[in-house]
Amino acid sequence: MAAALGAPAERREGLQKITGSARYAAEHVPDGRAYAWPVPATVARGTVTAVDASAALREPGVLAVLTPENAPRLAEPDDPTLAVLQNPRVPHRGWFVALVVAETVEDARAGAAAVRVSYDVEEHDASLAEDHPAAYAPEKANAGYPGSTLRGDPDGAFGSAAVRVDTRYRVPPLHNHPMEPHASTAHWDGERLLAHTSSQGSTAVRATLAKLFELPEERIVVVAEHVGGGFGSKGTPRPDVVLAAMAARHTGRPVTLALPRRQLPAVVGHRAPTLHRIRLGAGADGRLTCLVHEVTTHTSQVKEFVEQAAVPARVMYAAPHSRTVHRVAALDVPTPSWMRAPGEAPGMYALESAMDELACELGMDPVELRILNEPETEPDSGKPFSSRHLVECLREGARRFDWARRDPRPRARREGALLIGTGVAAAMYPVNISPSTATARALPDGTFLVRVNATDIGTGARTVLAQVAADTLGVPLERVRTEVGRSDLPSASLAGGSSGTASWGWAVHEACVRLTARLAERTGPLPAEGVEARADTAGQADADSPWARHAFGAHFAEVAVDTVSGETRVRRLLGVYAAGHILNARTARSQFIGGMIMGLGMALTEGSTMDAAFGDFTESDLASYHVPAHADVPEVEAHWIDEDDPHLNPMGSKGIGEIGIVGTAAAIGNAVHHATGIRLRELPLTPDRVLTALTSV
Repeated sequence: MAAALGAPAERREGLQKITGSARYAAEHVPDGRAYAWPVPATVARGTVTAVDASAALREPGVLAVLTPENAPRLAEPDDPTLAVLQNPRVPHRGWFVALVVAETVEDARAGAAAVRVSYDVEEHDASLAEDHPAAYAPEKANAGYPGSTLRGDPDGAFGSAAVRVDTRYRVPPLHNHPMEPHASTAHWDGERLLAHTSSQGSTAVRATLAKLFELPEERIVVVAEHVGGGFGSKGTPRPDVVLAAMAARHTGRPVTLALPRRQLPAVVGHRAPTLHRIRLGAGADGRLTCLVHEVTTHTSQVKEFVEQAAVPARVMYAAPHSRTVHRVAALDVPTPSWMRAPGEAPGMYALESAMDELACELGMDPVELRILNEPETEPDSGKPFSSRHLVECLREGARRFDWARRDPRPRARREGALLIGTGVAAAMYPVNISPSTATARALPDGTFLVRVNATDIGTGARTVLAQVAADTLGVPLERVRTEVGRSDLPSASLAGGSSGTASWGWAVHEACVRLTARLAERTGPLPAEGVEARADTAGQADADSPWARHAFGAHFAEVAVDTVSGETRVRRLLGVYAAGHILNARTARSQFIGGMIMGLGMALTEGSTMDAAFGDFTESDLASYHVPAHADVPEVEAHWIDEDDPHLNPMGSKGIGEIGIVGTAAAIGNAVHHATGIRLRELPLTPDRVLTALTSV
């Protein structure tokens, strides 16, 4: 029997998705369903003084208008962004100030347009600057990382360095924009709540709803069977599920709320803008003597979220003197949150761009510069790496990309009006694992049922978990069924931080090991209900590790820059990764390539503008926020080096969902510099920026 793990098994839900039979959160149709439409605030800071719903209530089909005056009261949430319609304060433009419930979605939208809201408007501040007077140094950044770190004397080392780079980079606000918007369908049956929601973790949603509505968790079932993308924005409960449950309780009807796309940037999180200053000092031989990475970002007045963009600098390169600093200003803006590879994506863009600048200053090959500065242990913690094959990724990528034939001189290749260049960047992403529970059951017909509240957000979790079970049980893959995506299944961690498979797979593996032991003790046929074993990895998956655990990768890009239009086209993208044992070759390649395409968008097309006068994002839909289209995506190759790392989990796997994005933008930016000889330090590299730079030299 062929091994299940590593095989390119097809996604089990694929047929459902391509035939349209996979139902998403807004596609569940309970009897008597009504629809809701939010009313966002039209001021950036102030207080609601009145909500006139009279015209809305006269609109055909309108059932109710919820306002801070009449909405159901909620217990105080741990996440203040969920305290919707609980008080009249407006902390930013787009904050929900009313909700219309109607017979149809068209009726609800018309009713929302008829609501009139009066405000006591206050002056607001939505402009981020490196020297913002309100900026402060937080104790912690996202994910609990220390806000600042210091080793040695970086200022002294920089001052005495033979070669120095002191430069700044800017990454704009970025938005997740999943294909399926944030949506929920809520239905109360007495004091029991059923919620279908588009979420990366229904266990967390159930716990949140239980606290808000002051109910025991066992009275709530949250279902997230299919999720049409999230990229972090659905990692925590969002206002849609809370509002749908409030509206359903208020009206006594099931209610569906699908947030309009234009409202998403204000209420479901975004990647905060990051302003970077990086100082690199090196000897004439290229060895780093100091590394300083300082980041300034924004958060909202609602709660603190600090993009941990300086954290990669603590991991990547050997430098005896180092400082990393985060500074954050609380502005009158929407609350930022997770976006695919938070911290690592903007942080590595800046760091890897600066490393390219250093290579140019040294007259050194940028691949060799990175290899020369490989650390023996994790620089900041001193921990040994559980595995680190970045050098192998760089070498293999250079071989596959034919890097040796590259002319290192900028602006050396030209095809008519096109300037051709190539670039490289490294990538890292931490290994994250959380406790989960799972059950495995052997049935009399020879099949096995694995149950775990994993969330399949399009990554193929159902399939890969079945492969983990089949491999552990030693049975063919087709004999294993999986149930995921419901909070009444064994509880599990959310799909985020590239932690899903590592966390859920560990629990599935342990349950199957225990089931195998139970079956070995039995004689005779199985009972009708089968034999079951349960596992809980609390205390194991979340135990402190003496090892520094990260995935690594190398990105290579070739671009063509049009000197007439300023347009940049990526011709080739190559990623080579070291991410533990790859559990499914087909879904892994899809994850790597998907991340690389998102990185291409970060580099060339994606970016949002905070309108200082109005306090909102100018680019609020897919007509103005440009994600890559098919014509933008070239030949994309993803390869990997299979690692044997025993310090991770029973499968030996690392997360792969986010590392693909991490180095792509820097590789493309470095390729643009190689093509043009001009260093652009603000993303995205749009034609207007490129053409302006080309015509100014």
